[in-house]
Amino acid sequence: MKTNLISRSGYLHLQQELDHLWRVERRETTEKVAWAASLGDRSENADYKYNKQKLRQIDKRIRFLRKRLEQLKIVDYSPQQDGKVFFGATVTVEDEHGEQRTFTIAGPDEIYQRDDVISIDAPMARAALGKQLDDEFTVVTPTGPKLWIVTKIDYILTRS
Repeated sequence: MKTNLISRSGYLHLQQELDHLWRVERRETTEKVAWAASLGDRSENADYKYNKQKLRQIDKRIRFLRKRLEQLKIVDYSPQQDGKVFFGATVTVEDEHGEQRTFTIAGPDEIYQRDDVISIDAPMARAALGKQLDDEFTVVTPTGPKLWIVTKIDYILTRS
């Protein structure tokens, strides 16, 4: 189950995507479908079939975004968060072998196509929540439990 939290910038990004799909992509694709349909026999018309399928995909994404945007709760940065790991934190952790990882905890709708962001629903994020500098936490992995230490906490990406 997805958590319904999102940063303000993530919410604006989804709104922009919805607006672009509705005002640009859908309009252009609808015009192409109408043009292809005017050519006659639709059963063998590749342009018609392709653009009709593309239109269905656009409409599906529009329906999803409209519904999802209604469900989401925007989480803004608060100075009270400083010093602890919460939603929106950029966290650097280190394991017992000195391996470091840096990630930002975000909503599940913000993590796609990014390597530096993890979902608040991820085991690493869940285990790190509420921790302070130098706190240890354990994450259960397929290879067994792994110990991590919080070495840095910042909210630079979520501050306005």
